[in-house]
Amino acid sequence: MTERKRLPPVPDVFDEVHRRCRDGEPVALATVVATWRSAPQPPGAAMVVATDGTVIGSVSGGCVEADLYERARCVLDTGKPALCRYGISDDDAYTVGLTCGGILDVFVERVDSSALPALDAVAAARRSGRPAAIVTCVAADAGDPPADNDPPPDPARRLGRRLVLTGQQSIGSLGDDRLDDAARDDALGLLAAGHSGMLRYGYHGQRRGSGIDLFVTAYATPPRMIVFGAIDFAAAVARIGAFLGYRVTVCDARPVFATARRFPEADEVVAQWPHRYLRTELAADRLDERTVVCVLTHDPKFDVPLLELALRHPLAYVGAMGSRRTHDERHKLLREAGLSPAQLARLASPIGLDLGGRTPEETAVSVAAQIVAARWGGTGRPLAALDGPVHHPG
Repeated sequence: MTERKRLPPVPDVFDEVHRRCRDGEPVALATVVATWRSAPQPPGAAMVVATDGTVIGSVSGGCVEADLYERARCVLDTGKPALCRYGISDDDAYTVGLTCGGILDVFVERVDSSALPALDAVAAARRSGRPAAIVTCVAADAGDPPADNDPPPDPARRLGRRLVLTGQQSIGSLGDDRLDDAARDDALGLLAAGHSGMLRYGYHGQRRGSGIDLFVTAYATPPRMIVFGAIDFAAAVARIGAFLGYRVTVCDARPVFATARRFPEADEVVAQWPHRYLRTELAADRLDERTVVCVLTHDPKFDVPLLELALRHPLAYVGAMGSRRTHDERHKLLREAGLSPAQLARLASPIGLDLGGRTPEETAVSVAAQIVAARWGGTGRPLAALDGPVHHPG
């Protein structure tokens, strides 16, 4: 038995751009396309400036927004896109720059009703739960010398051109068929990994060429978090998983406990034996390397077959609740089931970081902290005890 509930859509920068363009109002869209060192926001972070002065979103958490607002207003008026670089100001930390020591490139473009076919396609893909990507030319220079039969490059005409990918459908062009083909292949690779990022080519798609910088904005489906065990700790973990942006499923073999009413923050509540549900999801290719599995049942008849299956697949995180005695017994049974030392080493057990918490909510914070650390390569130690950049590259 599966209970599902429909959640209201959460407004975001894309939704705001789409809504305003659909209403005939142009906007300036500022997108972080590259970062270095301790930049506060990752590539893909965006801010919209509307004609009425409304600002939605952020690219730096406040460091450069005031200056970027003025630049966006200029782009909105002229229609001429701009690539802006912001970095730390050595002479005056309060001038325009990133006082955290990072550097970021922000591409600012005017988006209006002419982009509606592309925006409509992305919006439709997102509503149906399908991934989509927008590939935008954010920089263009003279490039490599053209071949005898190739026309000379025209950087100004390439800047701001878009290619939109939704499944097997492509909308728009970057100005050259060979460039479109190369960008499509690489953008789909980024999309499959759930990452936005920069690509560089020659004007005709040469992978070692120079001339065109493309930014891929990936609208991937949300990563999955599957919480096994319909207990009070599961409700707290589901709540914080939803807060982190995961599509959360709670699964338990006992229908009396596996109800949507007990887990209002979960996207899906399933009453099924845990290992059978996981096997079904794996076979249907609905899990990937971003998937997080939290096993909170601490019952061997559920845990062992479930963990044996989960640890044989390249999931992002597999954690299991229980005492150290439970952990030792579980390890013994998993070794007897044939798991290798490398596979067993992937198991986060006992689950979570040592925060000293007691309540379900405090335990959920420790689990979430461990998941975030595993995703970005964090140490879990206090930042005050570490040297180097605050933000890990990723």
